[in-house]
Amino acid sequence: MIESRYQHLQTLLRGYGSCVVAYSGGVDSVFLAYVAHTLLGDKALAVIADSPSLPRRELREAIDIAQQFGIPLRVIDTTEFQNKQYLANPIDRCYFCKHALFSELEPLTAQLRFSVIAYGENASDLNDHRPGSRAAGEFQVRAPLRDAGLTKPEIRELSARLGLPTADKPQLACLSSRIPTGEPVTPAKLLMVEEAEYLLRDLGFIDVRVRHHQLAGTLGGHLARIEIGPSEFTLLLDDATRAQINTGFRTLGYSQVTLDLAGYRRGSNNGVNSANSIHFQNR
Repeated sequence: MIESRYQHLQTLLRGYGSCVVAYSGGVDSVFLAYVAHTLLGDKALAVIADSPSLPRRELREAIDIAQQFGIPLRVIDTTEFQNKQYLANPIDRCYFCKHALFSELEPLTAQLRFSVIAYGENASDLNDHRPGSRAAGEFQVRAPLRDAGLTKPEIRELSARLGLPTADKPQLACLSSRIPTGEPVTPAKLLMVEEAEYLLRDLGFIDVRVRHHQLAGTLGGHLARIEIGPSEFTLLLDDATRAQINTGFRTLGYSQVTLDLAGYRRGSNNGVNSANSIHFQNR
């Protein structure tokens, strides 16, 4: 089944003739950009959008991967942080982000005389809340991975066969996803989240999210709610590790730090349960 789906993907891409791939450096977009480049050569261009919601390490890694495999890449700046609707962080925030991206890619695609824009939505995403799909539909952006029926596990398997370093890369989302729906997004908050997640990854944690909460009332300040993979909880039994986290997060500006006992899970900011947290207060 996976072979027929992979062949279907190749048929779709060849049928485009040329395409601009919305590229992020994640599992799906790296796979899509690699296959498109293999089939279409210089008629395939990967484009990555740079903004405060993209961690600096992710940008560098995405660029390095494109260079490693000879994938033509262009870095562009997008303007979602100039959009008050995006900054207000509604439940469909991703729509405004993708709209800003495709607004840049559409004239670029026309200028280069490429036929379509493609992005990395796959068949596993069909049951997920993805407001960005609405923006893709408005710009007639193609989703060849989805249309070929390829799921996330299958994309990982094919990526491993092709020798792509993203085959087992943890799933990531833009930094704005760390801010609870309805709390304003700001570059300053995202920088705190970015540095906090770097700190945890440098300590050996892999499945990591730092959920950023603005404390209200007399508490004030910022709270970090750490999500890690359940198998990584044992790392926190080490007193020195906990002390490094506590001190490091305080330096970044967090007045309180919690550990979510439910562990890492997608979309948890849509339904925060503070009763599931251990509280390490910075003093």
